[in-house]
Amino acid sequence: MGEFELIRNFFAAAPCAQGGEGVALGIGDDCALLAVPPGEQLAISTDTLVAGVHFADPCDPFLLGQRSLAVAVSDLAAMGATPIAFTLALTLPTVTADWLEAYSRGLNLMARRCGVALVGGDTTRGPLSLTMTVFGRVPAAQALTRSGAQPGDLLCVGGELGNAAGALPLVLGQRMADAAVAEPLLAHYWSPQPQLALGQALRGKATSALDISDGLLADCGHIALASKVGIQLERSKLPVSAALVAFLGQSAAETAALSGGDDYVLAFTLPSVELPGLLAEGWPIHVVGRVVTGQGVALLDADGQDITPQTRGYQHFRETP
Repeated sequence: MGEFELIRNFFAAAPCAQGGEGVALGIGDDCALLAVPPGEQLAISTDTLVAGVHFADPCDPFLLGQRSLAVAVSDLAAMGATPIAFTLALTLPTVTADWLEAYSRGLNLMARRCGVALVGGDTTRGPLSLTMTVFGRVPAAQALTRSGAQPGDLLCVGGELGNAAGALPLVLGQRMADAAVAEPLLAHYWSPQPQLALGQALRGKATSALDISDGLLADCGHIALASKVGIQLERSKLPVSAALVAFLGQSAAETAALSGGDDYVLAFTLPSVELPGLLAEGWPIHVVGRVVTGQGVALLDADGQDITPQTRGYQHFRETP
């Protein structure tokens, strides 16, 4: 099967590739054309997932299709953007029709769930990797960024943390668990749900935001650096699920929430006056700390003592002894 036949059979014909709002021209030409309404800006982000680094190889291609798009769309949620479209650059060691059919089904399911259209991409031969570029729109000057946190703001997250990190031993076949414990953890790992609606609700309210991909401690460091502030996290306030605690125990669950990564839950800073209204609207917001003068991120115990660990989250290219 050649490159163009592969594209036609498994991607160009998919429901998610049939255009949509904001797509003036989709798959079929040298470029796609996107239409952004007057007064709005284009938000763009690229994510690459590599076999053996970001996901187990081999793995279920249907689940991989969901995950590979969700983690990219999560960046649009972090900016408060409305999704428009995405491109896929797919590198494959071999062409296997069953694998491609399952992957494209998972990809299409997540695309329809997120309201984003496939408008182009590329295929090539090589070690398995997937690169997604996502496009969204946001009203001018209303995008959420990492650089606006102010001392006195609350540090909040949009849901439970650590579930995907807790799922990793299950994904790798290192441990087993009852379905009641395993299923919610695995669902969070393979099918994270980008918090698009929450990101849009935070426009004009949150002072900074990002999505948690490398661990809460590490990612809050990006906000602290960009905003030139300090951030204090309270370990006792970390929201962890009953399934995660049942699987790992309380202490290990909290560690997973702090530095495990792959949560794809929003972390954001918020003036305290904005919190009651958002809670009244039903958003799953948990206050886990506060912004202070200074620099860096500190983890505090129940007595206010600094217990910041040396390892804060996942980093590519970290030097090892």
